[in-house]
Amino acid sequence: MFFDKTKIKTKVVGITGGIGSGKSAIANYIQTKGIPVYISDVEAKKVMDFPDVVEKIIFLLGKEITDKSNNIDRKKLAEVVFNDADKLKQLNSIVHPEVKKHYENWLQENNNNPFVVKETAILFESGSYKDCAIIINITAPLETRIQRVIERDKTTKEKVLSRIKNQITDEERNSKSTFVVENVDLELAKNKIDEILKTLSIQ
Repeated sequence: MFFDKTKIKTKVVGITGGIGSGKSAIANYIQTKGIPVYISDVEAKKVMDFPDVVEKIIFLLGKEITDKSNNIDRKKLAEVVFNDADKLKQLNSIVHPEVKKHYENWLQENNNNPFVVKETAILFESGSYKDCAIIINITAPLETRIQRVIERDKTTKEKVLSRIKNQITDEERNSKSTFVVENVDLELAKNKIDEILKTLSIQ
């Protein structure tokens, strides 16, 4: 399907934030309100299971990132790319264009909604912030973020800090965002999101 940006009528609300900020929890909350939400990490995992994408990734990184069934082993893949900036860049050069096409198809399918939400950690780095009517950055104190990721991924503080260093800072995100929502207490963060959504609904 050919993507024609000029025919997109819906407003795109961008949601971003660093690892462990809780942006996915916020995106999931918005989804419960019947608003179409594109959660990039979830969709990227689906895209990475497409046979042609699997083939390209194995060609790039070798058979050592596969399991016994010749599928990509996510844990092995993460260990390889998060410790090697060049390999992460190469992986992204395969996955990101495919996710972009997948997202554009989704956007066309949801074009009749007043607004849709795109949640991604790399909203600014990928340049997709340019297509957003408003941007919400989800933040949390560094120690809170580290603890969340350690618990979620069963990993170490050193590994989390290494991943954080690969991302832009909250200060940079805040300076480019329309709204900043601190997500320490999820219920309070949801209240702030409700206020923002109400503003969007009456615009």
